[in-house]
Amino acid sequence: MAIFQLNNDKLCVKINSHGAELCSVVSHDTGIEYIWQADPSIWPRHAPHLFPIVGKLKNGVFKYHSVSYPLSQHGFARDLEFSCTKVESDFILFELKASNQTLQIYPFDFKLHIGFKLTENKVETIYQVFNQDSNDLYFSIGAHPAFNCPLQATESVDDYYFLFPDKNSLIIHSINNGLITRQTKTLELQHHQLKMTKKLFEHDALVCMDGQIEEVHLVSQKTKHGVSLNCSKWPFFGIWSKKEEGNFVCLEPWYGIADYETTNGNLVEKTGILKLQPSHQFTASFDIRFF
Repeated sequence: MAIFQLNNDKLCVKINSHGAELCSVVSHDTGIEYIWQADPSIWPRHAPHLFPIVGKLKNGVFKYHSVSYPLSQHGFARDLEFSCTKVESDFILFELKASNQTLQIYPFDFKLHIGFKLTENKVETIYQVFNQDSNDLYFSIGAHPAFNCPLQATESVDDYYFLFPDKNSLIIHSINNGLITRQTKTLELQHHQLKMTKKLFEHDALVCMDGQIEEVHLVSQKTKHGVSLNCSKWPFFGIWSKKEEGNFVCLEPWYGIADYETTNGNLVEKTGILKLQPSHQFTASFDIRFF
């Protein structure tokens, strides 16, 4: 495990090789730390990457070619050591390859690249998945960055709001014990805004489908500091916080989603699953602006 650093005149960015996890973003001007510092008594992660699944599997297993494989929520990439393969002044690249360990629970020969590019006050995260198998590769991938909320000691959670440009409402899919249900509700926005409260998460994360969220801002109405996340063309999105503890909120773009309650468990038929042909690669990116 090693901590790598990107620096410019705006931000100091730190990434842990364990999970290739963004673990700190500090403003040089204000000293604000934007990333949740992973209090192990509350939630021991900063910004995990979700691969090769997003969310929870029904009964904790998937089936592929009639064989059942156990796989924990959000997959294994967040818990493994990545190799750092490139370091430049404004860019760093990490790599994870299939191993005997991963093949026991995920029978595909893959290579995963996660890159971070720093430009002024913006960090872009770039995913590349390579199929090195002779069969089609089935996978999901997503991000789970947690941001301090509030950002400063003089504020409270209630000082914050979400801004969804050009949105008047969101359709939220209900969750039951980590699985997606067929029930939905409409969340009305006021002037494209939703007030941040812990009550929002009393029934778990807010889950949106059908590419509803391509841009979201988390902003303090007191100081106007915050973050904005842009994820154009990502099909799924989650917003989550602990319903009682922890001063943080997660903004999560996903290519993939938790199992439906009614799933048959077949990985090939899983909602939101991506299929990658042999010798092909998948690329996606999102960026976060810190202000």
